[in-house]
Amino acid sequence: MPLRQVTISTLGGAHARPVAELARLAMAHPAPVTLATATGAVVELASILAVMDLALTEGDVVVLETPASPDADAVLDAMAEVLAPR
Repeated sequence: MPLRQVTISTLGGAHARPVAELARLAMAHPAPVTLATATGAVVELASILAVMDLALTEGDVVVLETPASPDADAVLDAMAEVLAPR
C-alpha cells in the first residue's frame, strides 16, 4: 500500500484548519486513508474528531496510508503538503 511518512511542520500542529482539509481530501478519495502515529494510534482521516483527538503537534511524525489506486500517490502527496507545507 502506498504510504507517506510526514513530520508535521504546520505552525500549531494539526489544528482545525489542516485537519478539515485532510478530511476533505480523504472523503473525496474512493478508498479509506489512515493516519498512524509513533505511539501506534491509527485513525481514518475522514473523521475530523478522531484526528483532533490525537492532539498532533509540530514535530510529530505520522504515516499516511491508503490502498493502491491510480490516484493514491496524488492524494497522499496532497495530504503530506497540508501537514508539512514547503
